Amino acid sequence: MAETLRIHLLSGPRNISTALMYSFAQRADTTVVDEPLYAHYLKVTGLDHPGRDEVLAVQENDGQQVVDKEVMAGWPRPVVFFKHIAKQFIDIDPAFLLDGKVLFLIREPDQMLSSFIEQVPNPTLQETALKEQWELAEWLQAQGQRPLSLLLQPEETMTRLCAALGISFDPAMLHWEAGARPEDGIWAPYWYSNVHKSTGFGNYKRKEVTIEERLQPLLAQCKDYYQRLAQFSL
Repeated sequence: MAETLRIHLLSGPRNISTALMYSFAQRADTTVVDEPLYAHYLKVTGLDHPGRDEVLAVQENDGQQVVDKEVMAGWPRPVVFFKHIAKQFIDIDPAFLLDGKVLFLIREPDQMLSSFIEQVPNPTLQETALKEQWELAEWLQAQGQRPLSLLLQPEETMTRLCAALGISFDPAMLHWEAGARPEDGIWAPYWYSNVHKSTGFGNYKRKEVTIEERLQPLLAQCKDYYQRLAQFSL
């Protein structure tokens, strides 16, 4: 069996990570996996997310078991794309990332926060996952790997991303059918309503947003980590 290329997307919330997962799902050579460490994260933190009981019931709760028996398992296709949220790496040894390619998906903090507070009205820095993204990027650099970070501009960026990952660009990655997809996690009804309406990457339009005064300290922290990660941008 040919060696498997494991691509690990380390994202934060509201960063169109699900759309990027759908994009890779269009490739005939790729299997995609939606947040394999989500149940582990819910169990360790005790957080009461929408659909918590369902997630814990259907997904392996032990993060190390997920890594050993799922992430590092054999896969039927030559490429496997794991969508991770970086804050889910609690009590997880990230050494397995060195076996694959790691990609950080980031979004301008004011745009991210304005969307995130619709579901989480009082977010913390930990919930944005930016600090965790940077800590993992620092760790990768210490291991001799240069991280990749992505600010999505569909075709041009996807072409360069595929080249950086050592795979060919497939135009099918720019489009998909609307609606739920078989690779969705069981939490999709609570979080993916917007992406289920999409059929591909639209033209990016920066929204004019105002972040409340109470969230300005958090926004400043997010901007700091965002700028650090942006230095690795494709």
